[in-house]
Amino acid sequence: MNTLRSLCCEICHQLYQRGYVVGHDGNVSVKVDSNRLLITPSGISKGRISPDMLVLCDLDGTILEGDRYPSSEIAMHLLVYQERPEIHAVVHAHPPVSTAFAIAGRPLSEPYLTETISGLGEIPVAPFAIPSTQEVPDSIQPYVQTHQAVLLANHGVLTWGTDLYAAFDALETVEQTAKIFLAVHQLGGGIPLSPQQVTTLKELNGHYQKLAGKRTHKEESFNGSL
Repeated sequence: MNTLRSLCCEICHQLYQRGYVVGHDGNVSVKVDSNRLLITPSGISKGRISPDMLVLCDLDGTILEGDRYPSSEIAMHLLVYQERPEIHAVVHAHPPVSTAFAIAGRPLSEPYLTETISGLGEIPVAPFAIPSTQEVPDSIQPYVQTHQAVLLANHGVLTWGTDLYAAFDALETVEQTAKIFLAVHQLGGGIPLSPQQVTTLKELNGHYQKLAGKRTHKEESFNGSL
């Protein structure tokens, strides 16, 4: 568990260093096992968080270890874990450009970027919900099964993944996508890919996931072909 505590803090520090959170913004959690998770505490800057500050809870939100209160947004983390047992990490932050899209109520849905299409997919906007209330998990519930990220209207961004790096990488991809989309809109609009091209790119997702893993001894040569 100590390794997960350190890694969770590393992710928090990167969120702060890259300007995705300021002050007490954001929250991060990671599953320790099938019924327990570590989550960042309330009221602590992600740039100053340390492993001993993390709170251990069960998947009902009951505090098991720690002398701080868990994030007030724990309910949306629990919703993701309950809906998607294979998910092991959740990240919430306020990266500026993608949060601006969330405020404008504009999903990142145009088929512009090959990497986003073949990886993260469409990023919808969940309806506005009062932070730290049951409204938040209720607002994201329709999207958890079918997406990897969601913009929270007038709030920020929520991503999830099979581990902490996957969830963090998804958040970075959302912000980078938003930056590119903003530039495209400022240029007067872009040229979307065709439905056939989109279908082909989505089919490549499994291929790219394989390449991200370790190569077996039987795969000694690789020429980039599918």
